[in-house]
Amino acid sequence: MPARRPRLAPARVHDELIESLAQLRIDLELPTGFPAEVDAAAHAAAVSVPTDPAIAGVDDLRDVEFLTIDPAGSTDLDQAMHLELALSPEGAPTGGILQYAIADVPAYVEPGGAVDAEARRRGQTLYAADGRIPLHPVEISEDAASLLPDRDRRAYVWRFELDEGARPVVTTLHRAVIRSRRQWTYVDAQAAIDAGTAPATLQALAWFGPQRLARESERGGASLNVPEAHIVPDDGGYRLERDAPLPVEDWNAQVSLLTGMAAAELMLRGRVGVLRTMPAADPDDVATFRAQTVALGLPWRDDVAYGDYLRDLDRTDPTALAILDAATGLFRGAGYVAFDGTPPADPIQSAIGAPYAHTTAPLRRLVDRWSLVVCEAIANGLVVPAWARESLATLPKIMGRSDALAGRLEAGTLDRVEAAQLSGREGRTFDAVVLGRRNGGARVQLVDPPVAAKVAGLDAAAGTTVRLRLRSADIATGEIVLEPTA
Repeated sequence: MPARRPRLAPARVHDELIESLAQLRIDLELPTGFPAEVDAAAHAAAVSVPTDPAIAGVDDLRDVEFLTIDPAGSTDLDQAMHLELALSPEGAPTGGILQYAIADVPAYVEPGGAVDAEARRRGQTLYAADGRIPLHPVEISEDAASLLPDRDRRAYVWRFELDEGARPVVTTLHRAVIRSRRQWTYVDAQAAIDAGTAPATLQALAWFGPQRLARESERGGASLNVPEAHIVPDDGGYRLERDAPLPVEDWNAQVSLLTGMAAAELMLRGRVGVLRTMPAADPDDVATFRAQTVALGLPWRDDVAYGDYLRDLDRTDPTALAILDAATGLFRGAGYVAFDGTPPADPIQSAIGAPYAHTTAPLRRLVDRWSLVVCEAIANGLVVPAWARESLATLPKIMGRSDALAGRLEAGTLDRVEAAQLSGREGRTFDAVVLGRRNGGARVQLVDPPVAAKVAGLDAAAGTTVRLRLRSADIATGEIVLEPTA
C-alpha cells in the first residue's frame, strides 16, 4: 500500500489555490481591467449625469422609503423595493402597491460609446472566488449607478398595483430619482422578519412571497432551490458552505420574477424585445424522471404538479437531493430570443411557466439595459430608441457566449476550491450521498466537506450513502479522484 502523502500545510494549500485560480483566469482569457478610454468615459458619466429630478426630467420618488436586499458585501446594487399593503378592517391583506426600482444604467452608458462597446464584449459580470470581473467600471457599477443607501440615484421604477393574491392589476414604468434608506443582507432581513422588528416593506414581503409562490404553482412553474455550494473567505483562504436559500431569498426572487414577466408582457404587446426562453421538457425525459422518483421511494404522483412536487421535497433528505439532481436534466435549453415584428412562436420560459425577460440586473447583465429601454418606451407610448432596436438581434449571441464563459469560470473555480478542501487528506475515507449514476460511475456529494465529484466505477443507487477513499486532489486542475472502499 503506498504511503500517504502528508497533508499540505494551510499556507501551502492557500498558495497553490491562489496560483491555480490566477491561471484559470489566464486560461479563460478573462479581462484584467478596463482600457483607459473606458475608465475615462465612465468617470465622465459618473460626474455629469444629473441626479436632481428637475434637471434630469424624471419623477421625484425620494420620499418613498426604498430598501435593498442583497448578499453580504454587495456593492453593485441593481434593485431597491418598497411594498405597502392594503388591509381589510380586520387587518387582513387585500392587496398592495409594489414599487421596484432598477438602476438606470442607460443614463450612464452612451450607446456606441467606449463603455457600451466594452460591455458588449463582456456580456455580464463574472464571479470567481478571488474577485469579480465587472461588466462596467466600478465607478459606475459600484458607485454612481448603484442603488446605495442614503444617496440620490437614477432608476427605472416599476409600479404594480396588486390584488389580494399579489397579482398585478395595473402596471406602470417610469424613470425617477430615488433614495434607498438601508442596505439589508439576506441574513439580517430574515432575522428582522422573524423577530417582528423589520420595516413595513420587509414584513409585507413575507405576505407577497408566499402569494407569488402560490401563483407560480398555478402557472405550473417550478423552482429547484437546490442547496448550493458557496465559496466564502476563510482565514486568508476559502472554504465551502452548502446551504438552502433563506425564505426571504425566495420571496425577494419572486419580486424579480414578477418584474421579468411584466417586462415580457410589455415586449410581446409592443412586438419588439428580447425574451429569456426555455422549452418544455421532452415527454420521454419527464417519464424517465417520474420513474426515477418511484425507484427512489418518493414517487411523483400524477395528481401533483411538477413544481409543487419539487417544492415539497425535504432538502435535508439524501434521497431528495438525488431527485433534485435528476430534475436538473429537465431544466435545459435556456436561451435568448430577440424579435422585432413577429413574436417568437414559443415565448415561454418553462421553469417559470410564463413569458419572461431579464430586466432587473442591468449593472451585471448586458441584456437588461435593452429590456429597460424597450419596456419604458412601450409602457409610455414612446418610440423605442433606434440604437436599441437596431442592436436587438446581436444580444442572443453575446449573452450565449457570455453565459458559456461564466459557466466555465464557475465550474473551474468550484473544482479548484473543492480540491483545496481535500488536498492533504489522501488516503482518508469520507461519507457521501449518491446523487445519480454517470457514465460508468456515479455523481456524489461528500457530507463533510460539501464537495461534489464523479466517482468512476461506483455502482450504487441514487440516494444511498457510501464510503469513499480519496486517492488524489489536484488543486492545479481541480481534479479529484475518489474510489469506493472495499
